[in-house]
Amino acid sequence: MGPDPAGCDHYRDITYVVDDPVALITLNRPASLNGWTNRMGIEVRHAVACADADAAVVGTVITGAGRAFCAGADMNMLSDISAGSTKSDPIDDSLRFEWDPPLPADFDGGYTWLLGTQKPVVAAINGAVAGMAVPIAMCCDVRFMAEDAPLLVAFPQRGLIAEWGVGWLMSKVAGSGAALDVIMSSRKVRGAEAERMGIVHEAMPADEVLEHSLAYVRDLAERCSPASMAVIKRQVNEHTHRGLAEAEAEAQRLMVESFERPDFKEGVQSFLQKRPPAFPRIGTR
Repeated sequence: MGPDPAGCDHYRDITYVVDDPVALITLNRPASLNGWTNRMGIEVRHAVACADADAAVVGTVITGAGRAFCAGADMNMLSDISAGSTKSDPIDDSLRFEWDPPLPADFDGGYTWLLGTQKPVVAAINGAVAGMAVPIAMCCDVRFMAEDAPLLVAFPQRGLIAEWGVGWLMSKVAGSGAALDVIMSSRKVRGAEAERMGIVHEAMPADEVLEHSLAYVRDLAERCSPASMAVIKRQVNEHTHRGLAEAEAEAQRLMVESFERPDFKEGVQSFLQKRPPAFPRIGTR
């Protein structure tokens, strides 16, 4: 079964607000630069699933409270891991759920599930993004970043490797050369350089990042079919693993299916009538 909306009342490490057509998730541990905890991961997963099921939501924005997006794994959690501790934070049962329908196997990993959801997810990188927060941001569909914010992965400096699939993810969006440079060197890459490298879509002053991200989703809601965006997101992510012939053949099949949806009729009629389209939303609540 899908997520229980009552679980939202039990969030501790994030906040979640829906303002039609946007769901805003804020990583909310500013005193620790939003250090990532296991609980935060469970809460973000639940919140994104709630947004996916909510007809009031066309897209989700994830940002950080205070001056950082997320500085990576919480240091207390890392200390426990290095000491061999298996301490865990009790999680309310209302935060536990199963994806319905199940996610494709390729997108049911630690954070790659973000790629398997049906609605756009935007990372509003308002400040520093480091460590495991980098692959989490790379799993979002679109990334906007503060131009002076640092991005870094310190894995080699800690005797670690490119975790959570960040090598594949960064290579996919920016190329293998950029991925090897950033990940092997562990150097700081500011937002403006991250834009030039193709790691993020656009860099801007920090105080503009969140509003720009919210406006991006509002614009999608005004102009684009949610059903079409869901199919396109799946095509872009799943077809990465396929050959061109198979991807093109499936695209033809999906196009024929789209001719039968009401979105196609509305898209044509709104164009001919020179008015904004009124596409149906995705979700049940």
